[in-house]
Amino acid sequence: MARVALTWLAEPGHRIVHDMVRRHGAVAALAELVAGNTADPSLRAAVLTKTAAGDPYRISATALERADRLGARVVVPGDDEWPTGVDDLARLNLMHSGRQLERDTSPPLCLWVRGEPPVNDAVERAVAVVGARAATNYGVHVASDIAFGLAEREWTVVSGGAYGIDATAHRAALNAGGITVAVLACGVDRPYPMGNAALFDRIAEEGLLISEWPPGAEPLRHRFLIRNRVIAALTAGTVVVEAAARSGARQTLNRALALGRRAMVVPGPVTSALSVGCHELLRGNPEVRAVTGLPHVLEEVGRIGDDLAPLPRGREDPRDGLDEESARLLEVVPRRGTALPDQLAARAGLDLRTVLRRLPLLETLDLVHRRNDGFTLSPTATRRRPSPPA
Repeated sequence: MARVALTWLAEPGHRIVHDMVRRHGAVAALAELVAGNTADPSLRAAVLTKTAAGDPYRISATALERADRLGARVVVPGDDEWPTGVDDLARLNLMHSGRQLERDTSPPLCLWVRGEPPVNDAVERAVAVVGARAATNYGVHVASDIAFGLAEREWTVVSGGAYGIDATAHRAALNAGGITVAVLACGVDRPYPMGNAALFDRIAEEGLLISEWPPGAEPLRHRFLIRNRVIAALTAGTVVVEAAARSGARQTLNRALALGRRAMVVPGPVTSALSVGCHELLRGNPEVRAVTGLPHVLEEVGRIGDDLAPLPRGREDPRDGLDEESARLLEVVPRRGTALPDQLAARAGLDLRTVLRRLPLLETLDLVHRRNDGFTLSPTATRRRPSPPA
């Protein structure tokens, strides 16, 4: 109850509140704050405003009763299902701009959860797939392919429940029969955006809805930026599929980088405004890896040596394995008409004995055909013959 009350008094991630809880425990920290015993003037003013609006102890009890009716639960550090990955946020230091959102990145004091799976089990093998709300067909296709493949391989897909890339990732994971987790910036009983209400209901039935805010909490703008640190901390890596220049997905990836998680970006068309953020992330951070699909993602987050992406290859061609002399001979076999072995030897600059040894090999590979009056390229080799280099 004290942790719930503290989250109501100050927004989640508040560094001073977290330090007070770490030193004194949640119950004592709450009592100190209510008594006004904090040296930080902005925090003291915020607590005074809140306590003037209501009693934190009563509000905490009401929130817990509401969650119980909803079928939700509160998970706190020390519970068996607490996801210990979020504790890494205690070492996050991003005070570059001096903004409160950059300073207050401490671990959650508690998590509100809807759904059956234990949180720690659900995110034991998890990847975040995030991106633009106004996603293009390209982004939707790539996000769906990655999320579906991850879920098929028993990776949990984590995202923020927004329109576009987030919703695509959640749906793809569910369609693959996997688990997906939506980390919300409002109460777990208050779907936002409302257009995704049916999706949230399905996630609650088959996966997890998670929030740091109590039931009924509003989706205020700054809360989306606060919750992004939790998406990054819950997962082994974050994939940004599409992101505009000021996309919140960029912040999630920067949180992942600061936590030492794998940071991945899907490159897009250089003419697309929704790929500007992705390309800037790649240009500005040497640790960010470009990924073009599921194999690359698995290579980044999977077990070393077991999940390597296959090297890109063109279509296999029997000529790929030819020795140098056989390849030279094949190049001079006519497409139309025929040529005798001695003619081929002269054209290729090879001795006749070599030509007579190589021709049976080329026949076996169905690259040349023997005629009564000589040899000619087979139709298969004619179709496969590459254009000469420019």
